[in-house]
Order: sequence, then C-alpha cells, then structure tokens
Amino acid sequence: FLAQAVRTAIAAGASTINIPDTVGYSTPAEMRAIIERLRAQVPECEGITLSVHCHNDLGMATANTLAGILGGAAQFECALNGLGERAGNAPLEEIVMALRTRPDLYGADTRVDTTQIYRASKAVYGIIGRTAPMNKPIVGANAFAHEAGIHQHGIMANRSTYEIMKPEVIGIPTGQFVLGKHSGRHA
Repeated sequence: FLAQAVRTAIAAGASTINIPDTVGYSTPAEMRAIIERLRAQVPECEGITLSVHCHNDLGMATANTLAGILGGAAQFECALNGLGERAGNAPLEEIVMALRTRPDLYGADTRVDTTQIYRASKAVYGIIGRTAPMNKPIVGANAFAHEAGIHQHGIMANRSTYEIMKPEVIGIPTGQFVLGKHSGRHA
C-alpha cells in the first residue's frame, strides 16, 4: 500500500515524500526497514527526497528518526525541545547532535549552527513558561554536570572520557562539577 501511495505522489509531481510515524508507534528497526523497502521497491524514489516525521509517544522519536536516516531518508522533521502533539516530536537538538557526534555512523550533517542550540532552547522554554527537565539530553541542566568522583577525575584527566561532546559546541561556556556526596578527593 505504501509503495503504491508513494508512486502516486511521485506521478503527481511530488519532489518530497514524508513518511510519518504520527502516533509514535514504530520502532527503529521498522522505520529503517520502511525507508529501505521504499528505496528498493520504488525505483522512482531515486529522484525525490524521502523525509521522516516521528512522534515520541513511546520515547523513540530520536531513535526512529536516526533509523530513518540510516535507511536512506535525506530529510527529517523535528521540533526544538521535542515540542509537539501529545508526547512531542523528535527533538532537533538530539538529532542534530547525534549526526554531528557520530558522522562515522550516519554520514549525514545539517547546516544547524550548533552553538545556538542552548540559547534557542532556553528561549523557547522561556516563551512557554517552562524549564528543561534536569536530565534532558543536550540542553538539560545535568547534561554537562558531573558529581560522581570517578567522572570528575576522568574529566580532569581527559575531558572526552565522560563528555562525548563539548558544552561549547551547543553554546554552553563550560561544563560544571557538582560538589556533593558522590564527589571524590580529586574534585
């Protein structure tokens, strides 16, 4: 059914075909397989852009989007901070930074100025009267905070030990050490 719908859209002149997971039900393996199957079964896809649009109802919007990219989608739809219907959409900051952090795996990049991610995220949260959850990937207060002594020692010895990306890359001047019950002597 999907292959025929795509053929019909292409015949009607579509240059981009969006494959949505509107209710966030898909799994990463399914999303990748859908895109790969379309590429294989519909040769006309060669001249068009396949796009994915994933919702986060089961907490897999980022994984599903990245799987779609691995399957051959050249475009993705997302929202800053994952804002959107019900449980939200695929978060821009997570997808962009996954692509940037793992070029070896995805072989894809965006033209997003990542140094503006934190500032933009904060602005959007401010507009809606909220703050990012502390443990939110990329933009949460704890994303670059280290309390565990082993982490603190590792960061001091070699920052890349416990930070797969530098906070400056998303516009945060520096990470932080949290002195607490889990801190060790090195901190």
